[in-house]
Amino acid sequence: MSSGLDLVPPLGEPRPQPELAVTEQTLPNGLRLVVVPRPGVPLVELRLRVPFAAATARTAAQHAARTAVLSGAVLLGTSAHDATGIAELVQAHGGELAVSTDPDRLLFSTTLLVEGLAPVLGVLAEVLTDAAYPADRVAAERARVAERIAIARSQPGVIARTALAARRYGAHPYAEQLPAPELVAAVRSQALRRLHRERVLPAGSTLVLVGDLDPAAAVDAAATALGGWTGEGTAVAAPPAPESAPRPLQLVDRPGAVQSNLRLGGPAPSRTDPDLPAVRLATMVYGGYFSSRLVENIRERRGYSYSPRSSVDHLAAASSFLVEADVATEVTAPALLETWYELGRMALTPVTADELDAARRYVLGSMALSTATHAGLASTLSALAGSGLPPEWLAEHQQALARVTVDEVQEAARRYLRPTGLTAVVVGDAARVADELPVLGPVEVTAGAASPDPA
Repeated sequence: MSSGLDLVPPLGEPRPQPELAVTEQTLPNGLRLVVVPRPGVPLVELRLRVPFAAATARTAAQHAARTAVLSGAVLLGTSAHDATGIAELVQAHGGELAVSTDPDRLLFSTTLLVEGLAPVLGVLAEVLTDAAYPADRVAAERARVAERIAIARSQPGVIARTALAARRYGAHPYAEQLPAPELVAAVRSQALRRLHRERVLPAGSTLVLVGDLDPAAAVDAAATALGGWTGEGTAVAAPPAPESAPRPLQLVDRPGAVQSNLRLGGPAPSRTDPDLPAVRLATMVYGGYFSSRLVENIRERRGYSYSPRSSVDHLAAASSFLVEADVATEVTAPALLETWYELGRMALTPVTADELDAARRYVLGSMALSTATHAGLASTLSALAGSGLPPEWLAEHQQALARVTVDEVQEAARRYLRPTGLTAVVVGDAARVADELPVLGPVEVTAGAASPDPA
């Protein structure tokens, strides 16, 4: 008698990345347009990426504070419409304009009905050229942002992330992950108007439109709406990130914490580096998905952590290999030891053909899923634009992933995943873990926030 498993067909070959019919054009003001028609669903995804990095480490903290407030305050009104009016204009066409930031960029995004493209672009142009930053509304916005940041800076995951960034990047703007609430509270309308005038510029910015579009008509609509967006400044990109040498393990004391937050990070190849495909697959085998070695070890076999993971993260001036795991306080040192052990095993023990095949299928499948929707494709193309890459990179990267060999994965692991090349941070109760961690190597203890967790 056959089991149910006998009826499951074998996995087929991953589907190739669909060829994209991309129309690109740069307007006279320097704005780059990327239009991708996808017929079927009568929606359009809009992503406007504006370079917005801090120019120097000296100005990074103040820049981060102002950017955090600006991302909400830019929608508080213009000379023609208040915040409610702006929202209603966009909502009339099925959209909701959102603004987000990261260390490299300011991003305007929305989903809208096809017939609303021209009017929504008109609203966007109004915000870009005539944002008012009314003092009373800015005061309320900065109070909200300061409170949100104060809460975030007390969370163990945020403490660990910011500590790792500060330790890795040192005197570089990327070390400033989250501004201090007091700096946010000091932001004023005049400073936001100046920042907007100097930095919200078309030159260097990229507008991505994906949806049920006629490319020529979409380009005409964008040129008509945004052709008057001008500026005399130049886009600012983050300076090259330094390759700092790993330092001793940092233990950030969080008295009373019932968990420890483990974070490891080191350099990884950029999107343009030929090593990236092998490193992505090595990262996946190590801890990138549920069938990975790290998950099998410290979750399935030992029960140390519910969701350990590893990933490759890209910023414009630096790419990173990252590992994170949240573990019970009493197993902090054993969990860190096993995390390092699996890193060493990746460098010294070749992955099997089955491991590589499973990881490759997962990565290729994830790429296909992430770009299958209008929203996913628009966000991906916007991120690629920030790295100076064309849409064709998607198909080229898929083909490169398909060619990676077992030997190349091991060499990538030896270069980028070796434990001695990573910076490590632990956020936890030093009174309970400080005696055990030095067994694994030198430890530097620093003060952190008290834990609100029950003892």
